[in-house]
Amino acid sequence: MTILFHILLDIIFPIFVLVGAGALLQRLIRLDLSTLSTLTVYFLLPAVCFVNIYESNMSSKLISRTLLFLMLFNILLILTSMVIAKVNGFDRKLAATFKNSMVLSNSGNYGLPVSELVFAANPGGMSIQIIVSIFQNLLTFTYGFFNSVSAESSGRDILRKIMRLPVIYALLLAILLKWLHIEIPEFLWKPIENSSNAFLAVALVTLGAQVAFLKITRISRQIVWIVIGRLIISPLIGLLVINILGLTDITAQALFIASSFPSSRNSALLALEYDNYPEYASQAVLLTTILSGITVTIVVYLSKILF
Repeated sequence: MTILFHILLDIIFPIFVLVGAGALLQRLIRLDLSTLSTLTVYFLLPAVCFVNIYESNMSSKLISRTLLFLMLFNILLILTSMVIAKVNGFDRKLAATFKNSMVLSNSGNYGLPVSELVFAANPGGMSIQIIVSIFQNLLTFTYGFFNSVSAESSGRDILRKIMRLPVIYALLLAILLKWLHIEIPEFLWKPIENSSNAFLAVALVTLGAQVAFLKITRISRQIVWIVIGRLIISPLIGLLVINILGLTDITAQALFIASSFPSSRNSALLALEYDNYPEYASQAVLLTTILSGITVTIVVYLSKILF
């Protein structure tokens, strides 16, 4: 119980302090969400990715096992979400939003800061979460996009969105420099490192600002299912895949924790853009984010016991 309290106080509570600060600032002075989001995605996130990959000592075997986990985990999660939507008789638009809310997790604004605190003494865990975040971005603009627009979208549109993600180029550049054993001079490394350090606060304040005016009018059956699916079923599937692949130690911890994060803001944005029950999607983001303070604490605690 002492360890559980320590995780809640030292890891989860600081995150919600910054989320709360973002929500308060948004209500008082109305932050420019577009600028904050662009700053995070196009500048700070690539900096975090570059620093962690460049400094990490991840082997090709570890990277391949992480990617294998992500593929198996997300396939099972997608299939599970399809079954739940079918059994509950959701219509096509509601099913699309439900599946995106269950499959797409907030591995960026929420997941990276959590991992940065959990694995402060072990950069390897943070590097794994970087890969998870990049994979989630790719999943958003492939599965998530197709799921929202069905046959109305083209492969060219999806490819264009993927190619515009700077985090991919930051990843490739970090890998190339490590492979060539090129040392970055201090006058360049310092601003990159400072940008990386700024990510945690900015990302969480942005997340708080995004949910500042979201409201939950009533707890519907659909909302209950997304909470169960995203916060309970998802980490259980993650644990299953970890055991199937025989993953252990820091790898298992990082991937188990990564499977427990709340619904992605991107699922709500896709629902709004294509008019697929946007209110439901926004409520799913808000409620899973709030309740994740409890569920993620439990998963972090279990990860340290099990692995």
